[in-house]
Amino acid sequence: MTAKLQTIGIRKEYPGTVALDNVSVSFDGGKVHALIGKNGAGKSTLVKIFAGAVQPTSGTLLVDGQEVVLRSPRDAFAKGIATVYQELSLVPSLSVAENILLGRLPMRDGWGGCVVDWPQVFARAQAVLDGMQTSLDVRTTVAGLGVAQQQIVEIAKAMSFKPAVLMLDEPTSALAQHETQNLFRLLRNLAEKGVAIIYITHRLQELPQIADTVTVVRDGKHVGSIPIADATPHTIARMMFGEVIRKERPTDLQAGTEPVLEVRGLGRRGKLHGVSFTLYSGEILGIAGLLGSGRTELLQAVFGAEPFDEGEIVLAGQPVRGATPARMKDRGVAFTPENRKEQALVQCLSTRANMCLASLDRISSFGFTTRARERAVVNRLIEQLAVRVHDAEQAVSALSGGNQQKVVVGKWLNTNPRVILFDEPTRGIDVQAKQQIFQIMWDLSRQGISSIFVSSELEELLEVCHRIIILKKGTLAGEVRPGSVSVDQLFVQCMEQ
Repeated sequence: MTAKLQTIGIRKEYPGTVALDNVSVSFDGGKVHALIGKNGAGKSTLVKIFAGAVQPTSGTLLVDGQEVVLRSPRDAFAKGIATVYQELSLVPSLSVAENILLGRLPMRDGWGGCVVDWPQVFARAQAVLDGMQTSLDVRTTVAGLGVAQQQIVEIAKAMSFKPAVLMLDEPTSALAQHETQNLFRLLRNLAEKGVAIIYITHRLQELPQIADTVTVVRDGKHVGSIPIADATPHTIARMMFGEVIRKERPTDLQAGTEPVLEVRGLGRRGKLHGVSFTLYSGEILGIAGLLGSGRTELLQAVFGAEPFDEGEIVLAGQPVRGATPARMKDRGVAFTPENRKEQALVQCLSTRANMCLASLDRISSFGFTTRARERAVVNRLIEQLAVRVHDAEQAVSALSGGNQQKVVVGKWLNTNPRVILFDEPTRGIDVQAKQQIFQIMWDLSRQGISSIFVSSELEELLEVCHRIIILKKGTLAGEVRPGSVSVDQLFVQCMEQ
């Protein structure tokens, strides 16, 4: 017997925004349903509603035609809905069996009271794995498993509840190609048993291998659901992006002709393969590519944060020997990472302290600095970047995402960079803050400072950049000019094998 999960008119409002707007969609058992959409499209909110972690403002949720109200993840489990999140929730020091049955270990009477019935623990865990047609030693400690095997344990834990619906959030983000194929075989086996699988992914190149249907959400609305046979790159692009009204880059922004940064044949085993490009003075160079294409790895290699096996980096005509973040900073390269909260800011410190972290050597005198000296520099940047903060001493954790991003940029502007590497600088910030980040890039361009801009939002690259290079599977696959390509055409070029 197969299950069916269905929504009718689901709406979710947050203060100042509508995350989901009248979403009516259904997911049938026995199929793998890909759920896709741009960042902020609403798919995460929809999944959280299915998982019982978020309650809708209005609308109806049905399981097998019966209306249900899910007030907690426990309610979702009780209705046969299980979720496997991207961040695994295993206990490394426990065995595979203990993780699968965590919180539900079978007990028996023993000396002094109830004790764990270990034979039953191992037998029940083994039965779950057997039902999934996968082989793992249930007595093995999870810490000794690879990421792919841990992913299987996480799925087995969900399957131990005997769910009718299994949701997976970016399950292949940390898996190698052969591990991904093994996971796909497992999911197809589960679908054949009647389980409805909802598969959330940004890796759109995976869709033909795993999905039966593709469901797209955009701007909080259900755009449509189509069979995988109809899900061509052009069709998906139209569904995801719709009619895009693109703003133009200011006409006075002209890239120079002087090479500032040259990347020659850069390679890193399994990540990058012979990548070469040149960045010119005042140029904003975009990097387009799907998740897993090597965009972040390329920026990290250029900044010296990750090693590369072959190739070289040339700055202002001089080869860089033994690139490290400290050396690249000294040579005038700055890097704003994708995860600003954990990799770019110290949340417990003030806005002032964060803005000075990368430039203490410039601000200090004989190894010492003062708060007054720092505030003079920081106050100028707060005004220049329009950072909305009550006072420079306010904790950076209290700022909005957009203002935190401006603090990250300000931190690096203090170093007087020649090149800034922007990795997803607009992720998680509102439209106004995005435009302010774009304006900062344009202002830097006018000053002759060059930028490399990575974004999953292809419209942003077309709006902001002078030139865009395309990465696919760690290889440079092409170059386009924003005026000569539309967003759906760029998307198709990123997808094509």
